[in-house]
Amino acid sequence: MGGMTETTVGIGGAAENTDMVLNIGPQHPSTHGVLRLRLVLDGERIRQAEPIVGYMHRGAEKLFEARDYRQIVVLANRHDWLSAFSNELGVVMAVERMLGMEVPERAVWSRTLLAELNRVLNHLMFLGSYPLELGGITPVFHAFREREELQTVMEEISGGRMHYMFNRVGGLKEDLPAGWLGRARHAVADVRSRMDVYDRLVLGNEIFRGRTRDVGVLSADAVHAFGVSGPIARASGVDFDLRRDEPYLAYPELQDTLRVVTRQEGDCLARFEVLLEQTHNALDLADACLDRIAELPPGPINQRLPKVLKAPEGHTYAWTENPLGINGYYLVSKGEKTPYRLKLRSASYNNIQALTVLLPGTLVADMVAILGSLFFVVGDIDK
Repeated sequence: MGGMTETTVGIGGAAENTDMVLNIGPQHPSTHGVLRLRLVLDGERIRQAEPIVGYMHRGAEKLFEARDYRQIVVLANRHDWLSAFSNELGVVMAVERMLGMEVPERAVWSRTLLAELNRVLNHLMFLGSYPLELGGITPVFHAFREREELQTVMEEISGGRMHYMFNRVGGLKEDLPAGWLGRARHAVADVRSRMDVYDRLVLGNEIFRGRTRDVGVLSADAVHAFGVSGPIARASGVDFDLRRDEPYLAYPELQDTLRVVTRQEGDCLARFEVLLEQTHNALDLADACLDRIAELPPGPINQRLPKVLKAPEGHTYAWTENPLGINGYYLVSKGEKTPYRLKLRSASYNNIQALTVLLPGTLVADMVAILGSLFFVVGDIDK
């Protein structure tokens, strides 16, 4: 035999050292709509994550400048379509503050009631859809049944099921219909009587707990760094709620009923638990408002406004504790009938930025659980 021949065999080139870039979205079952996530993967583990937003950009802030103070309510209504009433509220409060306008007591209490009913509607959507993303289909049917009960009473007063358009500068569009308080009270009691479904069916499910406990832990430092707010921030131990810490509407008189729910774990399970407990508390707040409105003497529900409404020159910032977090409007007026500038600070936009620190180090399989637990609305990100 002659001399030995040495052969070098290359398997897959340098594949084992190459990171894979994966785009999730902008239309993907895991992204709640047109959000795009650019992930850098090392095998099954995520090394980098970048949320890329703007696919649904509506240019609402620019459109505000071309509408008068009555018309901008319809634009503000829509960015977080699950929290339409709360979105309207911030805008009319900013304009009222610029005008130095006092709103009738009947309107203050009615607004607080409707804001809390809107909070329950928002939370029920996520309480039903989050287990669905993890493979549990039953809770979403329960969630939609409860939502339908509350949607019926909201539709009766406003005519709308998603975009209520019921707030006006100076109060509400019109008074509550005769007998409506009783029907609203009945709806709240009905929904409360069935809320244990989520405690038993979802939180009592060991698969759900296994998929969410210690997954996607968000630190309090990251909450502060990214400006995260709402149930997600409180699940990481950040004890802040505008309804208690800088109260507006009738919240100063509801401090005995209001419970600010917090957790320390900061994981997906904690975020779900905070959302659920907050829903229970919103139903209690709605009951307290119903009791108070029933005691109020008859009176106006809004202020009479001039035919052309102009805000005096100046600027103000109105922020509210929306269902998904802090919603703020920075209004600048030059004394015209349209805003010179109206800057929107939406909750979901800040909350979603935390994915850049939440996802690295986790498995692709856990990405859906983490993403779903951030309870965001894409329109609220893209505004």
